[in-house]
Amino acid sequence: MEILAENRKARFDYEILEKYEAGMELTGMEAKAIRSGKCTMLGSFAKILGGEAYLVGASISPYQPANTPKDYDPLRARKLLLTKKELEELKAKEKVKGLTIVPVILYNKNGKIKLEVAVVRGKKSHDKRETIKKRDTDRETRREFKDR
Repeated sequence: MEILAENRKARFDYEILEKYEAGMELTGMEAKAIRSGKCTMLGSFAKILGGEAYLVGASISPYQPANTPKDYDPLRARKLLLTKKELEELKAKEKVKGLTIVPVILYNKNGKIKLEVAVVRGKKSHDKRETIKKRDTDRETRREFKDR
């Protein structure tokens, strides 16, 4: 499994409750752009519209800007490919107040581009401080063991 893009801010800003693996409906040009690392998921989220899931706000820059069609929109909503059962679960969880669906990791699995989406709850500022403190202490202990 090769990680193509990661939404690091999602792990910091949200508490991850449940994860799902989804495929994405992409054009060939978009798949090439993702594999070459021209994708950002910062500020993106998934939304259920009309019984289908869409990734909104993710930016996929053109693979070759000179050969890109004039009507190409890098921020267009992309359909997520999930099972009916998963869609129903996500639809129910999206209606709960305080829960959001955000993309976490975009990766390559057996030649196919997959997206890991998670049902999340926003962290409070004191939780974020706790995360920073834990990360700093882990870094300190790794330094100490490295020096020995």
